[in-house]
Amino acid sequence: MNNSVGNTARLLGAGLRALLVLTVVCGVLYPLAVTGIAQALFNDKANGSEIKDKTGQVVGSSLIGQRYDLPKQNPDDATEAAKPDPKWFQPRPSNGLGSNSVNTQYSLILSGATNKAADNPDLVKLVTEAKAAVVADNSTATYKVKPSDVPADAVTSSGSGLDPNISPAYAALQIHRVAEQNKLDVKQVDKLVADHTTGRTLGFMGEPRVNVLELNTALRALTES
Repeated sequence: MNNSVGNTARLLGAGLRALLVLTVVCGVLYPLAVTGIAQALFNDKANGSEIKDKTGQVVGSSLIGQRYDLPKQNPDDATEAAKPDPKWFQPRPSNGLGSNSVNTQYSLILSGATNKAADNPDLVKLVTEAKAAVVADNSTATYKVKPSDVPADAVTSSGSGLDPNISPAYAALQIHRVAEQNKLDVKQVDKLVADHTTGRTLGFMGEPRVNVLELNTALRALTES
């Protein structure tokens, strides 16, 4: 009887010691080590790839797209369609873009892509209307956009619905509008786009891209300087 109680006590003691050791190693030391290494070697990525404006305020993440819309005339009307602000470069169309706790100008509602087939009438109608809107919104008195100039990413959403990047072709298409709306020289805005264009990863993976949030943050700094 005493042997049975003693064995049980020893087993419980060993189990508690193992629990304590594993808790310290796996719950304290390992997370601290991983966090320390991440902060030391990958500080920017570990903190969410934050983008800050010239005042140092965080305006978002370079990994998540944001919308740039005009204020609603009736903020309480949920059915009022958002209209893009012509002063800013616009991202890809997406239902996943919207407000977040960092910058309440935007709202992050959901992530996801359409499940409609390429020949779905609703999708065809949506893309056709989007192309017409891109042509109309980006045509100026001195620069006319043709439907054939509109790249695919200007009228289609990404798989995640949160793509922060657009193609250099879509960015270039918006240069004249942005320059006119901000009273800037076209060459200034063109250089801004060129400076924020990233090439293929390692020279061969993916496609050249422009991060819209980084570009608009630089544009804001330029217009306020």
